[in-house]
Amino acid sequence: MIFESHAHYDDEAFDEDRDTLLKSFSQNGIDVVINVGASLDSCQITIDLMQQYPFIYGAMGVHPSETGELDERGFNWLRESCNIDKVVAVGEIGLDYHYKEPDSEVQKKWFEKQLEMAREVKLPVIIHSRDAAKDTLDIMKNLHAQDMGGVIHCYSYTKEVAREYLNMDYYFGIGGVVTFANAKKLKEAVEFIPMDKILLETDSPYLAPEPYRGRRNSSLNLPYIAETIADLKGISYEEVLEITHRNAEMLFHINI
Repeated sequence: MIFESHAHYDDEAFDEDRDTLLKSFSQNGIDVVINVGASLDSCQITIDLMQQYPFIYGAMGVHPSETGELDERGFNWLRESCNIDKVVAVGEIGLDYHYKEPDSEVQKKWFEKQLEMAREVKLPVIIHSRDAAKDTLDIMKNLHAQDMGGVIHCYSYTKEVAREYLNMDYYFGIGGVVTFANAKKLKEAVEFIPMDKILLETDSPYLAPEPYRGRRNSSLNLPYIAETIADLKGISYEEVLEITHRNAEMLFHINI
């Protein structure tokens, strides 16, 4: 069976066929999905999805690119939502300097507050970090993020940066980018990262793997990612599924 550790089925890209798609997962070997919040609205839809589908669990958090919407009222609602049954993580949270908005100081403020929230509610974190390797690490070290544990979602940095996160005992979300021909840096990192620290993810509807690059992604594409990891690690496809499933169960405290 396959554990999808990061998807966004609340996204409008799935409005036309969401129910049909989600109901097809069991017959395709997908038995658990973590739907990850990115805004206050998407967190609410995630709660609805968790209640509707037994195999969907949720993460409550505001993506760095959406932190401009946050205020204390919204943050308090987010904190309360972390206590809902089947919420298994705080995320996705972090820093994204690819675009200039919101300002980096706004992103840092809410990253720090959401990290502290995770400590308070005793949940692991799902970290988004894009073009912000140093600041992300600095904040996590300063706030002792190793205490909460978590996963670096859509890992995209070098194996040297991966060593820093391994020292904090973090997991690494590996998605469709690892299948790209030009993803040399990521492939090297995957070869370096121990299998017991790797999770499978798609980030659906984004970042579809080859041969579907550029199209809407879904968890049905997880086998392409698992096959690439198997090739890089020199192990079987079945071992990748088994190990990553066990890793995700341990991180999110889900017993299947």
